[in-house]
Amino acid sequence: MQIFSRDQTIQALPYSRLVPAVAEAAKQLAAGVITAPDRQVVPIDADSVLLSMPAIAADIGVTKLITVHSKNARHGLPAIQGEVIVFDTATGRRLALLDGPTVTARRTAAMTLLGIETLAPKRPASVLIIGTGTQAAAHCDALVDYFGVCDFRIAGTTLASAETFAAALRARHAPAALQVEALAAGSLRQVVPQTDVIIALTTSGVPVIPARIAAQTLAVGVGAFKPDMAEFPPELLHERQIIVDDLDGAKHEAGDLIQAGVDWSKVTPLGDILSGKAARPSGVPVFKTVGQAAWDLAAARVATASLQHSS
Repeated sequence: MQIFSRDQTIQALPYSRLVPAVAEAAKQLAAGVITAPDRQVVPIDADSVLLSMPAIAADIGVTKLITVHSKNARHGLPAIQGEVIVFDTATGRRLALLDGPTVTARRTAAMTLLGIETLAPKRPASVLIIGTGTQAAAHCDALVDYFGVCDFRIAGTTLASAETFAAALRARHAPAALQVEALAAGSLRQVVPQTDVIIALTTSGVPVIPARIAAQTLAVGVGAFKPDMAEFPPELLHERQIIVDDLDGAKHEAGDLIQAGVDWSKVTPLGDILSGKAARPSGVPVFKTVGQAAWDLAAARVATASLQHSS
């Protein structure tokens, strides 16, 4: 069994291969070829949980085990720790152990890239990112790498947090000479920058995506993953067609959709569009993701393929 460090996991999951792998997994999930039950959440204490996310396909199976300890900063440790165990479906032979937080960050960003590629009216040149956490950083890096985006607006809880994030983003991609403007999230209530895509990556309990955005702007909600969280405003959800990465997961976890009382019969999984089971939206929809173990399996396929290639 190959054990991948964080850096090795990053190297094994280039977005050029990860996005198509996630697309294939989405189609297979829609066809029932991948078995991936709802993730199991086991409380550890008042501030901590264990998450178990299995998925099995004909070629490989995975189980992602993640612990979330929200107060770990006092111990100098990351809040999210874990691993993805990869095994051969036919024999159960362990193939690889991947860094869990890295897999999560990159497959989540890959799903967003796939959503943009499928649903946006054109290749994005400018993006508004709402949030300044780990997922926001992963998404910015992915957008630069995959689409060549050079124009960013970063909205943080405070202007200072946005400026710190913006400076780090410019430094990571110095040769690209990115244009990055820092904003306080509260300013979006008055003025919404004109961008091709808006991506929210927060754990907010109230909507952070503006209710009124340009007709050709695709809005993506990534961060809200509990029923009491919300990034999309109800007005926008009722105005546009809703596409999700995983319908079953969204019904339990997409707080913005749950609180808005959306008609689930009109919510479409992205995999249904990719596989031709559902028509592509006539206008620009909104895209909501909650995550799925099938996307971890997609990442495992890419990583183990790179392992076989290197051997």
